[in-house]
Amino acid sequence: MTAATLAPAPGSDRLSANPEFRSLFLSGVAAKFGAHVSYVAVPLVAVGALDASAGEVGALAAAATAASLLFGLPAGAWVDRAPKRRLMISADLARALLLASIPAAWWLGVLTIWQLYAVVLLAGVGTVLFDVAQQSLLPSIVGRDRLTGANGSLVALESGLTVAGRGAAGFLVAVLGAPLAVALDAVGYVWSAVFLRRIRTEAPPSGPRAPLGAEIRAGVRFVRSHPALRALAAAGAANNFSIQMFLTMLPLVWIRAGLPAVGLGLMLGVGGAGVFAGAAAARRLRDRLGTGRTLWMVGAAVGPLALLLPLIGPGWRLWAAGAAWAAVGAAVGVANVIGVSLRQQETPEALLGRMNAVFRFVFMGAVTLGAAVAGLIGELVSPGAALWLGAVGMATQWTIMFAARRRFSRG
Repeated sequence: MTAATLAPAPGSDRLSANPEFRSLFLSGVAAKFGAHVSYVAVPLVAVGALDASAGEVGALAAAATAASLLFGLPAGAWVDRAPKRRLMISADLARALLLASIPAAWWLGVLTIWQLYAVVLLAGVGTVLFDVAQQSLLPSIVGRDRLTGANGSLVALESGLTVAGRGAAGFLVAVLGAPLAVALDAVGYVWSAVFLRRIRTEAPPSGPRAPLGAEIRAGVRFVRSHPALRALAAAGAANNFSIQMFLTMLPLVWIRAGLPAVGLGLMLGVGGAGVFAGAAAARRLRDRLGTGRTLWMVGAAVGPLALLLPLIGPGWRLWAAGAAWAAVGAAVGVANVIGVSLRQQETPEALLGRMNAVFRFVFMGAVTLGAAVAGLIGELVSPGAALWLGAVGMATQWTIMFAARRRFSRG
């Protein structure tokens, strides 16, 4: 396998002049804003309308995560078998109907916790299909030489909406109530489908199809046999595992430190702002340093700051941890933009869906495992110990990319 390469995008390229990319971007705005509203509103429906227990709320969160783990790998083969734009539209409309069923059932007085479980699980399947198809369609819309800029815009969008969408969710729930806030999510998916209909470029299914199991194995085998993609998968999984350990125990440590609950949202928002800044800088760093050097040098420069995160407490410690979290977010933003662009650049058209699905499965599996390990360590040792283990992982994960640096062009 040849070393990974990414051709620098010409400075004159203007993605904003590409009407199909604008439609894809606006589709993401509509869909993801609503999804972040539901992230907050659906659990509040469970608690407020159904008096759900802590265990039921936890099961609701697990049902959303389960979609990526149960259907992540088959989703890649399904995406490669289907016209991707049409699949995205179908996923949007299916999610709109599923989410709309919640306020409808609440209004009729027939809403149950089991309906919420089913909705978040099935909507999660739609999200997996949509996200994998979006990443697989993007090269056909912008061309492979503009992928870094395009992915930078999409990662910046995601990080911005993580902050704005969840912040707006609290306001919408307060004004409209949680069930009606969920209804707005359904409307967002409809608008996403409308924007997608403006796109005429299609990445059609490729060639004769093998059995589903064989296609899934081909996707796994491709990622595993490609040195650069294998390193990206390992480094991303290590980082996701470590970050999730930190996030799982953060609320408990935060409250025990006597910090105000409202500040926790601000702390998380700082991380989202860091991701936004990193995504904006990714293309310039890649053009200056090269793909491989950027991936390990940014990690090496920022990683040690993660060791400030477990120091969370009143006064200067809070400011130090907040600055470190913003820096970690910036490194994540750079890695996401360059990593996704590299994956798309290195993967043949016929394997894009399965490659993206393999990465999603690995990354979501790392998130799930990180949460479980954090809970175990927090229970057997202490929440602070889990924070320290997560911080050490964030501080050192760049060494994986350093060890694989010769697999990338320009270092």
